[in-house]
Amino acid sequence: MAYRIRPDADFTESFRSVATEQLERAVTVLEERPDGAHEAIHSFRKNLKRLRSLYRLVARDVPDFRAQENTRLRDAARSLSAIRDAAALIGTAQYLQHAARGKEESEALGRIVTILEGRRDWMAEAESGLEQRLTETSDVLKEAIAALDAVSFDGGHRKNARMLAKSWRRTARKAKTALAACHGEASADDFHDLRKRTYDYRLYHALLRDVWPGAMKAKRDAAKELVEDLGHIHDLTVLSELVEAEPQLFTRNDDLAHLLDIIIFRQQEDRRQALVKAEAVFADDADEEAQRIELLWVMAGS
Repeated sequence: MAYRIRPDADFTESFRSVATEQLERAVTVLEERPDGAHEAIHSFRKNLKRLRSLYRLVARDVPDFRAQENTRLRDAARSLSAIRDAAALIGTAQYLQHAARGKEESEALGRIVTILEGRRDWMAEAESGLEQRLTETSDVLKEAIAALDAVSFDGGHRKNARMLAKSWRRTARKAKTALAACHGEASADDFHDLRKRTYDYRLYHALLRDVWPGAMKAKRDAAKELVEDLGHIHDLTVLSELVEAEPQLFTRNDDLAHLLDIIIFRQQEDRRQALVKAEAVFADDADEEAQRIELLWVMAGS
């Protein structure tokens, strides 16, 4: 089943099917690891992000379930975060290398990539009990699958439509608030908050796309592009924090200077471009969008 909830289907069954599919995919990739542990953890975390967005969408009607499962999934993701974060830093350095402004800067960043690859491999070798944690995390996800039997939505089609509209309105409003905070002297946390809200907004368009397929796809694609841009901004912040915390990694001062210079440049450019895109993505009034979703859901399920 695709990542969607159909308005003409039983809501409880659709919700459980979507959630079960994401959890089963996560279990399978952790147990089989076709592309190695690093990629398995990356795929697993993407599945969990989709799940947490799904659970936020229905949080108003099942608050206890959402709180319980959000904690379960958050803790599961954190248990495997260190190695994956080390691997993600390599991708950030490669992104900077592709954006390098000249041969000297590109070569310096190539050496930074090699340093970060060595750090990742060292961390993986030093990581004790990774195999056991992968197994334990798989067991936790199986418990999350079993927990889905306890959740149900019995209020009827119109009540479900109101629930979806309220969740949509709340997320859109939070995104607009986060966007406003990103203007002026914004912090890294402000942009990270906008990224999280945009991620939910994008996935809501995927989950409910059957009510208005063409329009939902266009908005979803724009939100996906914005999420990717905001992800680069966040990754640059994480790389900056690593430079501050572990400066001994970077033994060539000129390489470190190139790295810090392009981080600052790309952060400024990426922030500017992201704000332009965000203004377009969140141009619609949150209340009007929510009302439209409610009406379309009711009509599509009639």
